[in-house]
Amino acid sequence: MIQLNYILIISAVMMFAGIFGFLTRRSTLAILLSIELMLNATDLNFAAFNRMLYPTGHEGYFFTLFSIAITAAESAIAIAIMINVYRQLKDISVGKLEKMKY
Repeated sequence: MIQLNYILIISAVMMFAGIFGFLTRRSTLAILLSIELMLNATDLNFAAFNRMLYPTGHEGYFFTLFSIAITAAESAIAIAIMINVYRQLKDISVGKLEKMKY
């Protein structure tokens, strides 16, 4: 069985890659993918800590499934917003969204 330390290291790498991508990217699609990476890191933590604390319980797995469902809904809404922004501005970079404020 894989040790908890290895899973937490993978989760931390995923989280920091997501934070780095969120802070450095200018495309809304790349920012969305970075947010998804961070949410997947938290899902991995839910499952890993559930396995460590409650080996016979399934609470962490249910939290993970619920989080995946919320993430899928959030992605669908974000992509729909990006499609509408692209139709108006012909670009999905964050810098062009300043026009949308006014």
